[in-house]
Amino acid sequence: MKTIIVPVDFSEQSEYALKVAASLAKQYDAQILALHMLELNEAMISSSEGFHPEQTVFLLKLAEKRISDFLDKAYLKGVKKVTPIIKHFKVFGEVNDVVERHGADLIVMGSHGSDGLREIFVGSNAEKVVRHSEVPVLVIKDEMEDFKVDTFVFACAFKEESLGAFHKAWSFAEKLNADFHMVYINTPGDNFLSDQDAQEKISNFMEKAGTDHEVNIFNDYSVEKGVLNFSEKINADVIGIPTHGRKGLSHFFMGSIGEDIANHSKIPVITFKI
Repeated sequence: MKTIIVPVDFSEQSEYALKVAASLAKQYDAQILALHMLELNEAMISSSEGFHPEQTVFLLKLAEKRISDFLDKAYLKGVKKVTPIIKHFKVFGEVNDVVERHGADLIVMGSHGSDGLREIFVGSNAEKVVRHSEVPVLVIKDEMEDFKVDTFVFACAFKEESLGAFHKAWSFAEKLNADFHMVYINTPGDNFLSDQDAQEKISNFMEKAGTDHEVNIFNDYSVEKGVLNFSEKINADVIGIPTHGRKGLSHFFMGSIGEDIANHSKIPVITFKI
């Protein structure tokens, strides 16, 4: 891991993300790119009407001052390099431009609360970054000191479409030197599988993945509860889930399960694009 991007909006949550990024950067000798997306419309930048150019310059200088003050933190001491980047438009596809230009490995994103409020992902900046990002996005909701990933849980439906996300998650866990735990959640009702059927489904997936990595079968009343309860049971540091990118987290497993996991989890969640 060489480069970590942290979107910064000067909120308490973005500072939580910055602290986690600092911990990871120190552990892996990585640099941090602090990305602030300044919400300027076209008129502010180019139009001769409305806002004058000097007003645009003023707003840019103000943003530069704010991000400089925001990055003046003791916990950033010892980080290889911290570089502020200001983008003129709040267009979340631009995150990938920064990722590609700097060869970033990870985005660490702050998000609101840990009580399942829908604004955490639905319509939020965090969801928009997740939808556009080609690299893993680690979502942080609470302050965490000396963040380190020793135990990594990856949950998926064990369908062929998740093979790419699985390989990305496994590779990422190896970069973090973390123990990698895969879990299949077996639920009652129409989705219930016998042990034999569940093992067959998992075996087919792992054969296509080209590995015989052990998979845990965990029974619970819902997929969301199963993922969270299993992760808490083994004291996981991170929960990994696949996402369809622009289709959002709502296509993970079925319905809004992915969003529910991200919203309700007290454990940081990291997404991998399918």
